[in-house]
Amino acid sequence: MTNTLDRFFKISQRGSSVGQEVRGGVVTFLTMAYIIVLNPIILSGVADADGNYLGGGSVEGGGFVTIAACTALVAGVLTILMGVVANFPIALATGLGLNAFVAFAVASQMSWADAMGLVVLEGIVILVLVLTGFRKAVFDAVPAQLKTAIAVGIGLFLTLIGLIDAGFVRGTGNASPPIGMGIGGELSGWPVLVFCLGLLLMISLHARRVPGAILIGIVVTTIVAIIVQAITDTPGAGGDPASKGWNLNVPALPGWDGIVSTPDFSLLGEFNLLGSFERVGVVAAVLLVFTLMLADFFDTMGTMTAVGAEAGLNDEDGAPEGAQRILVVDSVAAAVGGVAGVSSNTSYVESTAGVADGARTGLASVVTGICFLLATVFTPIVQVIPNEAAVAALVIVGFLMMTQVTEIDWTDHEIAIPAFLTIALMPFTYSITAGIGAGFLAYVVLKVVMGKMREIHVLLWVIAVLFVIYFAIDPITRALT
Repeated sequence: MTNTLDRFFKISQRGSSVGQEVRGGVVTFLTMAYIIVLNPIILSGVADADGNYLGGGSVEGGGFVTIAACTALVAGVLTILMGVVANFPIALATGLGLNAFVAFAVASQMSWADAMGLVVLEGIVILVLVLTGFRKAVFDAVPAQLKTAIAVGIGLFLTLIGLIDAGFVRGTGNASPPIGMGIGGELSGWPVLVFCLGLLLMISLHARRVPGAILIGIVVTTIVAIIVQAITDTPGAGGDPASKGWNLNVPALPGWDGIVSTPDFSLLGEFNLLGSFERVGVVAAVLLVFTLMLADFFDTMGTMTAVGAEAGLNDEDGAPEGAQRILVVDSVAAAVGGVAGVSSNTSYVESTAGVADGARTGLASVVTGICFLLATVFTPIVQVIPNEAAVAALVIVGFLMMTQVTEIDWTDHEIAIPAFLTIALMPFTYSITAGIGAGFLAYVVLKVVMGKMREIHVLLWVIAVLFVIYFAIDPITRALT
């Protein structure tokens, strides 16, 4: 059995082992398991244009359990598909940002079924672009040093996500500074202390090159969190940015009768493919599809670059092994997310946490997928892991990805400035797509200014125009509708 897995997934060839892959797959799951809870929080609390809530009829939050089960189911199936088809250590789940856009910008104009139909259309369009070779051609046209900048920028982005989700960094509510450390410049609350202890533990284990440092850190920190919760009875934050409570999950052990729950998959198939065109018109529907597509298109490109770089699976041009297969599965995932009623699914950059802990092949993705499938039944157990225990891993991953910054020629301003904008804007705008877009546009503009238009790949011209439309989508929408 072990030899069969080794040959199929090329485990030994990539310098890994079955145990290493299993460990990495579990780490990836633990780092992104929050989506099982966070996705239903976002999708179940917003009414569509008809006043109905996703999976819950007229009851706000009524579809929470159903959305959670479907989110875990789809993530599990698609992540296993990624592992088997592409043999790459990337996990997929409902895309954050994309789900918020669907909830607040799309469903508010139509029914939830219409909105999910729009997501299916977006996935189909991206799949066509992949099968025609366009998406891979765009990826190949990007200069190698810009690909490196994308990976570094994602590292900083992940670090900021980890610090904010842990409550270490928070919005101040003031014009200046807009963010700061803790509450009023002070670290407050037991959850932040748990995060700090977990981060220091992971740093120490990693520095001593302990195998499974991130997994050990998450498990130990979760145990500490459970003990702290038992002593302090700290509440959840409840969405209050100034709260000293747990950000998402409260780490309290469920009773024996609450460990297993029966999953509800009734959302599957709840979509109306062309309903959006009837509700908002052709022009508005096309613009919504375009916005979804562009974000999905480039987020995945950045993610697979970052994961491949961390795993040592990228070639000299910065392209990961089996890039076309990765993009096909990711494109299918976008459409499947709409079919399942849980919004577009996409590749998760948190997969770098598993890679940092040893994952090198698709077997890790299969393990992550199995964990997601088990979560449909054992959701109460998953909810024990507090965000503060998991997101410490993102800070470690941010450090590891930052080490690639030396591969950029900072003396060449024609590449250094676009690279800088890519790196800086990802965390500052909280958007991978915005960082990539700014870098691409700056690269094209600088080549034109320097009289080197012939060095610009024709596809970069096309993408630059698309990003101009993307950044100006609001006034364009207003003008056309």
